[in-house]
Amino acid sequence: MKTAGAQKALAVAAAERTEDKAFGFWIYLMTDAVIFALLFATYVVMTVGIAGGPTGKDLFSLPHAFGETMLLLFSSATFGMATLAVFARKRRATIFWLLITIVLGLGFVAMEISEFAGMIAQDAGPDRSGFLSAFFALVGTHGLHVSVGILCILAMVGQLAFKGLTDPVASRLFRLGLFWHFLDIVWIGIFSIVYLPGVL
Repeated sequence: MKTAGAQKALAVAAAERTEDKAFGFWIYLMTDAVIFALLFATYVVMTVGIAGGPTGKDLFSLPHAFGETMLLLFSSATFGMATLAVFARKRRATIFWLLITIVLGLGFVAMEISEFAGMIAQDAGPDRSGFLSAFFALVGTHGLHVSVGILCILAMVGQLAFKGLTDPVASRLFRLGLFWHFLDIVWIGIFSIVYLPGVL
């Protein structure tokens, strides 16, 4: 039987491990932010490099981009609801909101793939011009991150179903929430810097 001192030491060690993981995750998010900053800078520089090809005004659909934005914003809200359910120790509610988040995320990815396919069908693929290369690199990297995020949320649903709402699972879920909300912020930047100026 463990003494009170040993139990306290174990609890302190577990808390330190959680803090280390959270710190490491913040470092990861900062490196991801640097990557997106470089992609944004490249896109801004390459907007004039159309090489006689189509421009954003020719290709972008503001209602389509707005629909993607709404899906991602609502998915961020549903992830927030899942986080509140964790605080309330409601496992079923947490799983429910995470599943809704997955559906919204899949809708976003499907719309992005549809947009890319339509552009490529118009001979406006990433090999057409520097502008389009930068566009596909930026928006495609974000879409890839969203796809990975969906897989991670699915894995979290599995952990909640089989392990329950334990402290390690909750800790992982909170870090995943930071990642998902970060992607939402990046998309707002894409909508504001890529689509709005491109159309208007």
